[in-house]
Amino acid sequence: MENKDVISRMEEAYAKMSKGHKKIASYIMDHYETAVFMTAAKLGSELGISESTVVRFAAGLGYDGYPQFQSALEEWVRGNWNTVHKVGIKYGKSSQSEIVTSVLQADMEKIADTIQHLDPASFEAAVDMILSAKHIYVIGLRSCEPLAGFLSFYLSMIRGDVIQLNTTSMTELFEQMIRVSDEDCVIGISFPRYSMRTLKALEFANDRNAKVITITDSVHSPMNLYSSCNLLARSDMVSIVDSLVAPLSLINALVVALCVKAPEQAISNLKELERVWGNYQVYLNDEINFIDDEPILDNSLTKE
Repeated sequence: MENKDVISRMEEAYAKMSKGHKKIASYIMDHYETAVFMTAAKLGSELGISESTVVRFAAGLGYDGYPQFQSALEEWVRGNWNTVHKVGIKYGKSSQSEIVTSVLQADMEKIADTIQHLDPASFEAAVDMILSAKHIYVIGLRSCEPLAGFLSFYLSMIRGDVIQLNTTSMTELFEQMIRVSDEDCVIGISFPRYSMRTLKALEFANDRNAKVITITDSVHSPMNLYSSCNLLARSDMVSIVDSLVAPLSLINALVVALCVKAPEQAISNLKELERVWGNYQVYLNDEINFIDDEPILDNSLTKE
């Protein structure tokens, strides 16, 4: 671990950490902006653990002491804050059209790389797990929340009992998952910088013997620690935002595969939705209808 940054060290060691050390790692990952300024005593006080436990945590990661660990964390945080500056250097002299071309080309390369490295057996296993599970739990936090929402939306159209986990509180997260069992499937979506809340959710699901599917970027991702099925998609940072094009394409393929695998189930659910939409006029005033290739806005409820 000598050449690895402090966050990578925590991610790799997390599975074998004690309960107290996991608590420290989770806090630092989710609050690194403030943790970087805390002494060992202050961090211990914040978490309700002893200063000596914090010092042993730093030593367990290969640092000579807490000051060296804190310096490593400071270096990592400074590197994160310099991202905008690095983007300015890379694109500062580019025209707008050149930026568009460069970013889209990078996204195309990520999709191509995802196709090349995707494990077909894992993909098929994920489809079977999702269709056979009693309940589906989907979790994706921070920048991954839109991916989790997209997947949850279409899974709900294909099958019932889909729950999207979404909270900023670890306590609330476990409350939402309290009924997870070995009949259920939990799908965790996380890319660098990995979410410790997502990792804890997958650990909890694994402890409950639920089937765990991860959608992440690498075989080295900590999300794979507790999963039985790993779906990998490239998601490098080419700017100040994460590129989620390849993960979204992978999720789209997963949804299509589910429909093909269980067409009767999907068609039945969609017909029921159409019936409900029709009975309750869900689309009234909220859709554009095309008549003779001309878009017509439905304004039947607007006042004269």
